[in-house]
This record gives sequence, C-alpha cells and structure tokens, in this order.
Amino acid sequence: MYGLNGFKSYFLKTTLGVIIGLIGLFTQPAGAESKSIDNAWKLKPLVLNDLQGKPHNLYDWHGKVILLNFWATWCGPCQVEIPDLIRWQRDYAGKGLQVVSVGLDEVRKLKNFVRTVGINYPVLQADPEQQYSLLRQWGDPFGVLPFSVVIGQDGHLIFMQQGVFRQEAFDRFVKPLLN
Repeated sequence: MYGLNGFKSYFLKTTLGVIIGLIGLFTQPAGAESKSIDNAWKLKPLVLNDLQGKPHNLYDWHGKVILLNFWATWCGPCQVEIPDLIRWQRDYAGKGLQVVSVGLDEVRKLKNFVRTVGINYPVLQADPEQQYSLLRQWGDPFGVLPFSVVIGQDGHLIFMQQGVFRQEAFDRFVKPLLN
C-alpha cells in the first residue's frame, strides 16, 4: 500500500497537519483588530484552477465581498468551519458575498470531499508543495490552517484570521460590508 517510507511520510504529514490545525483552532486570530492594510488587486494575482481544471483569477469576483478561505482535507479545524461557509454562501450570496476557497491538497481528495460535504462555493486547488509561499503571500507567515481573508468590494483587505472563522468574526467583519 504505502511501503515503510511512504507510510512514514504520510504519517508525518498527517500528524503535522493535525498539530498545525489544532494550534490554529486554539490560538487568537491574527489581525483581529487589523485595518485595511492593502488592496488584493495590487497583490500578485491569485490564479488557480478549479477542480475541473478551469483557471480562475480571484479578480473574477471583484465587486463582491470575498471570504477567501485556505484549507485542506486533512485539517480537522478546516472541516469544523466548512458547514458555516456553506451556510453563509447560501444565505448571503444575494447580498454580495462570495466564499472562495483554496484547497491545499490533491485534486482527487478535494473532489471527493466537496462531493461528500456538498460545498456550494468555488474551490480552487493550489499545489501542496507551494502552500507555505502562497499562505505567506496572503498574510499567514506560519502556514496555519484554516486561514481566512475578508476582501471588501473594492479589493481592500479588511481582516485576516488563522484558525476557525467563527460566527462572531463573520458578524463583525463580513456582514457590515454586505448589501
């Protein structure tokens, strides 16, 4: 199945992922009081393929309030917040919200998870080998998952958070931006 070296690698990655996820679950949000620090449209463009292989630029959703969420299928805290992301997308899409997620995992695993859980928002796939550079670019220097960024309609970065994005953060940083 895995072989000894493959099993060790899988075990280490899984264990590390759980530890990093738990740290994110129990730590204070990064930038909880942050102000608009930059504009997403001035950063290096985020262009990734969806799970069908079609490329998307984050700018495709400009003019909406974007809740950009970085996650992985092996991340327990990520799995905890996904039902809320699904609910928010369903309930607030008509008011200008667009949840966009970046799955830091293999396409096959992401497709299976999306189908099983019923994710109703775009899921883009990033190469797991480059996840840390991508997370650093967006303001997560330690690569803690889940990681969320709220982007205003004009592209301003409103809020960033390591760990589970909870209802309180949604009410405080997303709802006031919606129509």
